[in-house]
Amino acid sequence: MSRMTRRTALASGLAVLGAPTLLRAQARPKASVAVLRLSSSGPVFIAAERGYWRDAGIDVELKYFTAAAQVPVAVTSGDADFGVTGLTAAFFNLAGRGALKIIAAQSREEKGYQLVAYMATNAAIEKGFRSVRDFAGKRVGITTTGSTFHYSLGVLAKKYGFDLASVTLVPLQTLPNMQAAFKGGQVDAILAPVTLARALEADNSGKVLAWVGDETPWQLGALFTSPKAIAERRDTVERFLRGYLRGAADYHTAFNQRDAAGREVRGTDFAETILVVARAVQQSPDLVSIGLPFVDPQGRLDVGDIYNQIAFWQQAGLVAREVNGRDIVDLSFVRGHTNVPRS
Repeated sequence: MSRMTRRTALASGLAVLGAPTLLRAQARPKASVAVLRLSSSGPVFIAAERGYWRDAGIDVELKYFTAAAQVPVAVTSGDADFGVTGLTAAFFNLAGRGALKIIAAQSREEKGYQLVAYMATNAAIEKGFRSVRDFAGKRVGITTTGSTFHYSLGVLAKKYGFDLASVTLVPLQTLPNMQAAFKGGQVDAILAPVTLARALEADNSGKVLAWVGDETPWQLGALFTSPKAIAERRDTVERFLRGYLRGAADYHTAFNQRDAAGREVRGTDFAETILVVARAVQQSPDLVSIGLPFVDPQGRLDVGDIYNQIAFWQQAGLVAREVNGRDIVDLSFVRGHTNVPRS
């Protein structure tokens, strides 16, 4: 073998030996996201299905949970790198201890979007419970104390000037329990997701008085991560957001269009996109299509409302007084957040 041949062979051998190291060096960063099988998580499902995270140079695993309270716990414990879900008192307590940072928006209660209904039983209506101004003195079923349903009723009380303390909140834990209590007359009213509300109206168990989004729009859900991830893996966080926001933009184009009168206008890719979400939430496309919340296409938060939520929970004694919105929200990843407090 000639000297050049030996040299060539040696170089080839080194290249082969070095290949695994090179591949490891070029491997895409990995991340996981804790998510519920709800249509509000649509941007996550779309980003995963359409390869938007792969395009951003990151591999993302979806980890499914069954309750909103589990999602921030998963991020806090390190079981997931990111989480998307509704904001609750429990979330703010974890975030207030320095465990979580909100970095972008998820869903929002918005005028014209029928996501959660205020419902009254037929018996309560017969006794004069005719509008959302009439909640004082009533028994109202919610999932849990400190939930998004609890907050929705709180901002309604502020809007119409009735004392929330005059309302008996009945925590029923699950939607089937709420349905049973409503039909059985153990409560006068509930806050019901649109699919449950339609079912209760269809069997003549009660009526929708109003929709939360029409009465009191607020920042319902958010995308969050840990402060450690932001400090040590900022590039990964930015890559994750690039994929997520592409999913949010697709969601908005397909589902959130409205005409001048506020009526729904389905995007040209509605049929394709609803199938993506329906497969992920394991429901029929027709069922999913009646409960699609508003999701900001650019991930912009109503920051002032997050501050309001914290203040509400603090006044209710469910969030520690030292919790501060400035320490919980990181506005550096998304431009154009709205209603940002000056201090």
